[in-house]
Amino acid sequence: MAIRFTQNSLHTWPKPPINPINPPDHPLHFQSSTESPVMATPSTDCGYLIVCPEKGGIWDQLKYVVWGSRGSRVRFLETSAEDVLGEATVKRDHRWVIFVSFIALKIIHLISKPMQSTGYVVDFILNLISQNGGFFGLLRRVLTGNLVVPQRGTEAYISMVGQIDGRVDLYHGKKIVEKLHSSASGEISSNRELMDLCMMASKLSYENAEVVRNVVVHRWKMHFVAFYNCWDDFQKEESTQVFILCDKPKDASLILISFRGTEPFNADDWSTDFDYSWYEMPGLGRIHMGFLEALGLGTRNDTSTFQDHLQVKSKINPPEMVKRTAYYRVRRKLESLLGEHKDAKFIVTGHSLGGALAILFPTVLVLHEEMGLMQRLLGVYTFGQPRIGDKQLGKYMEAHLDYPVRRYFRVVYCNDLVPRLPYDNKTFSYKHFGVCLYYDSCYNEHIMHEEPNKNYAIADAIPVHLNAVWELIRGLTMGYTHGPEYKEGWLAIGVRILGPVLPGIAAHCPIDYINSIRLGKSSAIPKSSF
Repeated sequence: MAIRFTQNSLHTWPKPPINPINPPDHPLHFQSSTESPVMATPSTDCGYLIVCPEKGGIWDQLKYVVWGSRGSRVRFLETSAEDVLGEATVKRDHRWVIFVSFIALKIIHLISKPMQSTGYVVDFILNLISQNGGFFGLLRRVLTGNLVVPQRGTEAYISMVGQIDGRVDLYHGKKIVEKLHSSASGEISSNRELMDLCMMASKLSYENAEVVRNVVVHRWKMHFVAFYNCWDDFQKEESTQVFILCDKPKDASLILISFRGTEPFNADDWSTDFDYSWYEMPGLGRIHMGFLEALGLGTRNDTSTFQDHLQVKSKINPPEMVKRTAYYRVRRKLESLLGEHKDAKFIVTGHSLGGALAILFPTVLVLHEEMGLMQRLLGVYTFGQPRIGDKQLGKYMEAHLDYPVRRYFRVVYCNDLVPRLPYDNKTFSYKHFGVCLYYDSCYNEHIMHEEPNKNYAIADAIPVHLNAVWELIRGLTMGYTHGPEYKEGWLAIGVRILGPVLPGIAAHCPIDYINSIRLGKSSAIPKSSF
């Protein structure tokens, strides 16, 4: 299939002066080669907004919400221009959105350490129970002195996401592998099988490297390539996880890249989802700053670093630390794999935060004019993905991902909260783009541009909570109505019980995304083919 791209015109910008906050030896500063790179847009036009919950207080927020006090606003919102938000026209309900986001970030920041500790304890207890044969098995082993103590980082140590939904096998997995291995074109008989592979890989990305390797090699019969822990400047640690697989070690037809999503007890992940901070490039639009940092494309401590990384380039020689960030490590490995497997195409996927990184990765490839790589892109499938930018960014990318065939599909399950973040209004301007495959709570598929209730309106609160009650009842009966494969365990039911209290969070679990793909009642899924 011939693929043609429409290349937007690009301009040049001068290299910005060195910022004293991040000197040239900072890990996210570029060191240019002797050949000057082709740049993008003038630096004087680049804008940004940074939400700083640690700087402002509740009283500052209330004054801003009620009276629109700009003096209060500057304490917790750092901007590139005096009126970047257009305060003169910001409505009070939009200021309430800022207030709610600020409070959410404050709370998450305050409970971050308790959340992390709780996560470690919960993961350990869940693995202690599962590795000892359940509650009664654990009791028996304690009494007999034959207790199995879980060891983190081993192939037996499963994340909470994996404990909630223990399925690891693919939908018609043997058919996928046989088709990929026997066909020179790599054709997959059903797009649903391809979507299931992407969703299962997105769920698998929450596991440690040994679990991922074991499942890919022994359960999926595919070739495990690499697992990376990459630097995230927002979290100040190597917390961006991504793994790569091929359908076979030689003459592969398919390369899959899967980014890890939001971990249930990782406060920094949730802070990234609730963060409204953005960086704006003329001609491209506004991009979520936290997601750029997760890919290793800059730091909010020095906003000029975003310009360094988002420039269109000819030859760039990034320092060694930058090579440890997700975008550069994955791109370098992808280039090597596509050179090794001449007929292969690649897919990028992820759930939650991982979905945002999955669509942002090809976005930066386009910006860097990596059209050779983009011509080998089979598709991007994201699940429960938050918004990554504004309407202008969407138009920029649709020109590259919608023609000649659509290659970007955004899957949303019912009342999942995360795809409704960050807020979509005139103040922040976050917008989704691409095809939305929306599944309701009966797993009926609807193809649309935007999911219903895009901002979780208060008027829809009662239907949303009632639907969560229905999902709990459905979860209790799935094993009887759809077979043992769909039977939900005690932990999954526990999450369902939380649904009427936190419906948007419960609906975000991968379990309903897997069910939606496998039980979806529409065959009109757009097809990506090799």
